[in-house]
Amino acid sequence: MNKNRILLVEDEINLRETICEYLKYENYDIVSAENGQEALDILDYWIPDLILCDIMMPVMDGLINFMKF
Repeated sequence: MNKNRILLVEDEINLRETICEYLKYENYDIVSAENGQEALDILDYWIPDLILCDIMMPVMDGLINFMKF
């Protein structure tokens, strides 16, 4: 069975690691990014089923346009 794929975008490292750990425990395939630009770079080669994205982050905020995916 294929795992559901989630991209987590969160700049706070402790929160990001905690959420990733929980989702992996629940058997999701997780990739994380610490800002919007990093998330867009990941989307060049990995397409998730769901994106969980913080809004206020450095470099590029969470109000980025994922509509092309």
